[in-house]
Parts: sequence; structure tokens; C-alpha cells
Amino acid sequence: MQATSPARLTRRAALTLLASAAMAPRTAFAAGVPAGFPKSQITLVAPFTAGGPIDVLARLLAQEFQARSGVTAIVENKTGGAGNIGIDYVRKAPPDGATLLVIPAGNLTINPTLMPSAHLDILGDFAPVALLASAPNVFLASKQSGIATVKELVDKAKTAKLTYGSPGVGSQLHLAMELFKEKTGATNLTHVPYRGSSQALADLLGGHIDLLSTNLPAVLGNIKEKTVVPLAMTTAQRSPLVPEVPTLVEAGVEGIDVTSWYGMLVPKAVPTETVDAIFTVTKDALSEPAMKNKLQSQGLSVAIEPPDVFAARIARETAQWADIIKKRDIKIQ
Repeated sequence: MQATSPARLTRRAALTLLASAAMAPRTAFAAGVPAGFPKSQITLVAPFTAGGPIDVLARLLAQEFQARSGVTAIVENKTGGAGNIGIDYVRKAPPDGATLLVIPAGNLTINPTLMPSAHLDILGDFAPVALLASAPNVFLASKQSGIATVKELVDKAKTAKLTYGSPGVGSQLHLAMELFKEKTGATNLTHVPYRGSSQALADLLGGHIDLLSTNLPAVLGNIKEKTVVPLAMTTAQRSPLVPEVPTLVEAGVEGIDVTSWYGMLVPKAVPTETVDAIFTVTKDALSEPAMKNKLQSQGLSVAIEPPDVFAARIARETAQWADIIKKRDIKIQ
């Protein structure tokens, strides 16, 4: 099970991005760092392998933290268990703010309901620090399906059986389509889970599945080349990358706003002063034009939310996905 589906980076692209960040001129200004910022070595835990967007985001932030504070900052990849190994590692870390979790949306908001045996209580065990970045999602149809709009999809799903792909059972992109079924009554949509978005996209291009819910950056080239049919963005606004693609609301489907996002948390007992200090430094780092450009080159947009707003987002989306998981009786095989 893959709890979220961030856009994948090539190893070369990731290394190039990180190398450019490392070589960029830095001016340490430790005197300007808030008093509550950690004084001992900082470890940013990424619960996925090196080279992906979470790893790259964590490493860019580690470089900024070190440059700005003078405190050594490193990244550790604690992989496995659909992100739960990394989550548990940070949960048990000393509550001094020196160990931080950088993680995608689905692992925080879906895993607690989908994996009850893991006994996850995100807001009970963690203090949210900040929403960091996001990537828009899109619904696609294969050219062979004959579907060109959301209305055509809903109408066709009432009389014919259609298939849709996702990067795995319980992934945010899987649940986004289940939410679509719930809102539209298009229940003749059968889920075909894959081990990743690239395999699902290959089958969409080949006409082996009719629909795909995926991250926009992963299929931007296909949309531009018109090898797939973009039906709608799952986000509240259109994407400037494909301004011609409507949102689901514009297409007549209310109540869906699903974005792939990435956030940062620390153990619950970390003092508020430290949480606020880390947020301030993080916000300053992400507000730099150079940082925004680095993330935008990988299809990510800086999306900063402070601790209280980020906590409300986690609570809201956890409740939304819990409702869908129970209504659709979704279970990990």
C-alpha cells in the first residue's frame, strides 16, 4: 500500500537539484534565529527512499536550517510500513524539536483509519509545525475511452462498467476517486490498484484502463502532447500549468478539494516556543525566490500554513478520508 503518490523525480534531477542548492552562496545569520530554535544537531526524517520529493524537500530544508542557524542538520530516510516506521521513530524522539518529520498528506490523514493496528493518533502524538508544499491532482481519461468531459464520465458510468487506476489501495488518489463516486453516484467505476503511478499511466496510454487519478506533474507532458484526456483538476483552483483544464466544481461536482501536500511535525511535547521558532525559520526559507523556483521545477508549489491552520487541515482531512474508507469499505489486502 502506498499512502500517497508524490510526483517522482529522476535520480539525476534530484541530485542536480540538491547539488545546486549546496553550491548556492549562503550567509549564516544565527543571531537572527528565534531563541527557541533547536541548539543540537537537527534530524529531518523522511519516511521514503532518497531521490523522491519528500527526500528532496527535507534535504533542501536541512541545508537552509544549517545555513541560517549554524546548527548541523541532516536527513535520515526511515522507510517502510507505508511511512509508519518514520512516523513512529519521530513520535518516540526526545521532545526538544531536534527531530522533525517531513511527510506526505496521505500518511497522516489516511493511515490512522486504514491501518487501525498501527494505533496512529497524529494530533495526539505530534505537534504540527507547518504545511510546506503541495502538488495538484488531476483526473484523466484514456483516448480510447471516448470520454472527454466529467459529465460524459458520469453519464457513461451509469450504463457501462469503467475502470480507473491509482498508485495503490488506500492512496490519496484512490480515495479521491472513491469520493468522486460518492458525490456523483458514478458507482460503475472499478478500482485497479498499481504499485505506482507510472505503471497505471502506461496502462491508461494503452487503453487497458479507462481513467486515472494522479499528480499533475507526473502527466504534464502527456497532457501537453495530448496522449491523454484531462477531465478535471481535483483542487479548488485551476492550475497555471494547464489553465484550460477545469476544476471538478466547474465541471459540476461539488465537495471535492484534494491536493497532494507535504508537511512537517515534531513530537507532541515539544515546547510551543520551539515549534513557533522552527515555523518561523521554515517560512523564511520557503519564502526565498530561489527555494520556490527549485520546488516549482519539480512540480511543487510552496504552500505555507502555520501550526494551528495546519493542525485543522489534518483533522479535517482525516475525518473526510475516515468517512470514505468506512462508507466504501476499503481495506488493505
